[in-house]
Amino acid sequence: MFLHSIDLETATRIVDAAIAKGRELGFQPLTVVVLDDSGTAKAMKREDGASLIRPDVAMGKAWGCLGFGAGNRVITGRSETTPGFVNALIGMSGGRFVPSPGGVLIKNGDGRILGAVGITGDTGDNDEICAVAGVEAAGLIPDTGA
Repeated sequence: MFLHSIDLETATRIVDAAIAKGRELGFQPLTVVVLDDSGTAKAMKREDGASLIRPDVAMGKAWGCLGFGAGNRVITGRSETTPGFVNALIGMSGGRFVPSPGGVLIKNGDGRILGAVGITGDTGDNDEICAVAGVEAAGLIPDTGA
């Protein structure tokens, strides 16, 4: 089946594979959110022990990717070189924009953006490892912006 956006089955597969990767590597409890290409949440899980604000952070990482059209590595780099610009984006988005690794675009084989995954709970680098694993487990292409 050729996807044009993330469906529930695919979103669930991404979330479950990302959490499994975090457990395999002994990471802190994760929260994973998958958004479709319209920015609508399709699936979210917060592991036991993950703090209260984690769903919002994961959502902000994924939403920022979709809003900017790039993986969070690009956004993180821009926050270092042009912090005023990124702060403006955060303000314009009502604070829904989190410039930190762990937000990854989800693409199909033709490069079309199908959605995004945002993960938080461990370091940004470790969150990103899990996001990539989740997207790849679904047979799709992760774009970290690296």
